[in-house]
Amino acid sequence: MHDPQAAQQDIISDFSLFDNWLDKYQYLIDLGKQLQPLEEAEKTDDHLLHGCQSRVWLLIEGDADELVIRANSDAAIVSGLIALLIRVYSGASARQISNSHAEFISTIGLQQHLSPTRANGLHAMLGAIHKKAQGLLTPNQAPL
Repeated sequence: MHDPQAAQQDIISDFSLFDNWLDKYQYLIDLGKQLQPLEEAEKTDDHLLHGCQSRVWLLIEGDADELVIRANSDAAIVSGLIALLIRVYSGASARQISNSHAEFISTIGLQQHLSPTRANGLHAMLGAIHKKAQGLLTPNQAPL
């Protein structure tokens, strides 16, 4: 089973390899370029995430045992942020997602180095992922 905490530790380790934020931004952009593209038919208004300055299409599929997250953006750095969130949460159960906090964001310094609009978009994506996970939990599976 996918472990969001281990994935976050891997991200923290990866980002620690870079000495400056120009290199970290380039790494984010490179991650975004590796995203699996969505079909044009999936880029609909009902998949468009509100709260992001750039356009972000977010699809969260699956059930309480495993959520699969796919997303794309028309912005390079935002695509990299999406790649990080997919790495942490896609493949995890709804309970794992609900119990997981995205500590990697502050640990690697993203919070301080994102523009306010990108930070809002990141939090909108996180919120949508957590909301979907919460919606799949039965009352006896509530977060710990």
